[in-house]
Amino acid sequence: MPSPLRLFVDAAVARTYPRVAWLFRSRSWMLQETLLPVLSVAAFAYAYRAMNAPPEYTGFVILGAAMTTFWMNVLWGMGAQLYWERDSGNLELYVMSPAPMMGVLTGMALGGMLTTFVRASAITTTGVLVFDVPLNPTSWPAFVGVFVLTLAALYGLGMMFASIFLLWGREAWHVVNLLQEPVYLLSGTNFPVSIFPKGLAVVASVIPLTAGMDAMRQILFRRPGMFDVGTEVAILAGLAAVFLCAARFCLRRMERRAKEDGKLTVRWQ
Repeated sequence: MPSPLRLFVDAAVARTYPRVAWLFRSRSWMLQETLLPVLSVAAFAYAYRAMNAPPEYTGFVILGAAMTTFWMNVLWGMGAQLYWERDSGNLELYVMSPAPMMGVLTGMALGGMLTTFVRASAITTTGVLVFDVPLNPTSWPAFVGVFVLTLAALYGLGMMFASIFLLWGREAWHVVNLLQEPVYLLSGTNFPVSIFPKGLAVVASVIPLTAGMDAMRQILFRRPGMFDVGTEVAILAGLAAVFLCAARFCLRRMERRAKEDGKLTVRWQ
C-alpha cells in the first residue's frame, strides 16, 4: 500500500493532468477565452483615455481582467466542480478510492491555476502591448510573491466552496451566480478600490481578489491603494491559512456525510 503522501501526490497529479491536457487539445476555446476579454478591456481603456485619465488606469483594467479569469475559474472550475462530478457519476469513484479527497481538490486547483494562468498572461500581454501601458514596478519579486499569495487564498476559497456547494445541492448554482457581479464591484475590477470608504474597504478586503489585486497595482504602477502593501500581504496570508483549514474541515464533514447518510452521491439531492 503506497504511503499517504504518495497517494496525495498521485491523486493531485492525476487530477491536474486532464486540465493541462485540455489546454492543448481545445485551442479554439483558448482563442475565445483570450481574445474576447481583450475587447472588454479595450472598451474601458478607450473610456479612460477619452476622460484623459492617468495611463495607469488602463493598466488597472488590464490587470483586473486578467485576475478576474482566476475568480471565474475558482467559482466554476473549483466551487461547482464536485457538484458536476456527482451528476456525471465520478464522485462515487473519488469517495471510494484510497486517494485522499484533499489530493483530488489540490489537483483541481493546480490544473485550474495552470490553464487560467495562460489565459491571464495572454490578456495581460496583449493589453500592455496594444495600449502601451507603463509598467514601473517597485519590485518584481514582491509582485510575484503577492501574486502567489493571492492564488493560494483564492484557490483555498475554491476548495472550501467545492465541499460547501456539494452539501448545498441545487442551491450551489444560485450561489455561484450570486458571487459573480458583486465581486466584480467589490474587487475593483475596472477601477481603483482606494476610492472606497474605510468601512467598505474593510469588508472588500475579505475577498482575496480585492486585497491581492490592490497590492499588485500598488507595486506595478506605484499608485496608492486602500491599505499599504504590507497590510494587504498580511491579509492575504491570513485568508490563505483560514480558507485552506476551512476547506479541510468542510471536506471531512462531506466525507462523513457520504459514509453516514449514503446520500451525498445521489443526484439532485
